[in-house]
Amino acid sequence: MVEPINLNKARKAKAKAEKTQKAAENRIKFGRTKTEKQRDRLEAERRHKLVDDSQRED
Repeated sequence: MVEPINLNKARKAKAKAEKTQKAAENRIKFGRTKTEKQRDRLEAERRHKLVDDSQRED
């Protein structure tokens, strides 16, 4: 015979897993220092400028 499951516990476990996943995503997305953000922004600007400068004029 199959063991009955407690739906309340299953619902809470699912909510906890989703909350943990969301927290991990936020740590990756927002867990950077000001220096890291500035470095990434400057690198993106450099790449953008390189592409713009390498385009031929018509």
